[in-house]
Amino acid sequence: MTDAKQAERLVFDYQGITKELARFIVGQTDVIEQLMIAILARGHCLLEGVPGLAKTAMVRSLSEVMQLTFRRIQFTPDLMPADLTGADIIQDDPTTGQRRLVFKKGPIFAQMILAD
Repeated sequence: MTDAKQAERLVFDYQGITKELARFIVGQTDVIEQLMIAILARGHCLLEGVPGLAKTAMVRSLSEVMQLTFRRIQFTPDLMPADLTGADIIQDDPTTGQRRLVFKKGPIFAQMILAD
């Protein structure tokens, strides 16, 4: 695929994503554009604002539109490292009747993470 075709596809996909997001999030076109820039640049984004500006809904909707896994981390004073990374859990194996350690992945393993 040529560079021109890839650029056309990028513009087409960008317009499709922003159009779909506009169905959920109203009046935040600049923020959506900046989120898309951060994603396309493989970067991170810091959303700041008063409660009620649909920050969580925007990120969740963006992950749904882009078909990415989404997890939210609620930062509280009692947050432990395992709350982010996950933990080994002992489970009974029904086939063998023995116990084994199974790693349960934490929210950090998602494709899109909102730290709140």
